[in-house]
Amino acid sequence: MTEEIRTPRVLMRRWRGEDRAPFAAMNAHPIVMEHFPTALSAEESDALVDRIEAHFAEHGYGLWALEVGGRFIGFTGVSWATWEAGFTPALEVGWRLALPTWGQGYASEAAIAALQHGFRHVDSIVSFTALTNERSKRVMERIGLRYELDFDHPRVSDQHPLKRHALYRADRQTWTPPLGAP
Repeated sequence: MTEEIRTPRVLMRRWRGEDRAPFAAMNAHPIVMEHFPTALSAEESDALVDRIEAHFAEHGYGLWALEVGGRFIGFTGVSWATWEAGFTPALEVGWRLALPTWGQGYASEAAIAALQHGFRHVDSIVSFTALTNERSKRVMERIGLRYELDFDHPRVSDQHPLKRHALYRADRQTWTPPLGAP
């Protein structure tokens, strides 16, 4: 089991009880959650942490809590997308960070480390986001993923404006960490 990963600026570690309150605040923030169908209640946020920890217990890796300067700032890691789509099951690299940390390169730095770890287990890793989420699409491109296709997310209602998503992918054989990667 990979308990933690260190990059030059970020500690990627297992979750702690004290992470739950700032994580719940982040998951309730309208700007942080604008590209998700809904913000999360504190109970839903705690349930997500429980699912993340269960994924670690089953696979030995997952969505690590991110810490910078001793402070929790969000998560980045790899987890299995198993819901039904033409590209699943697939290992997904994903991230969610607190708004004050946006634009500082933490998501990219940690995502590159997560990809390096993920490629120890699989040959291909995906990432996806709502078509409107330009910031996440730029992170995907910055970390070396390539756009593959658009799809309708099966867990988003047909009437919701975020139904349409973009899928990006990296393959172990062709992916190289971007210049300056940790």
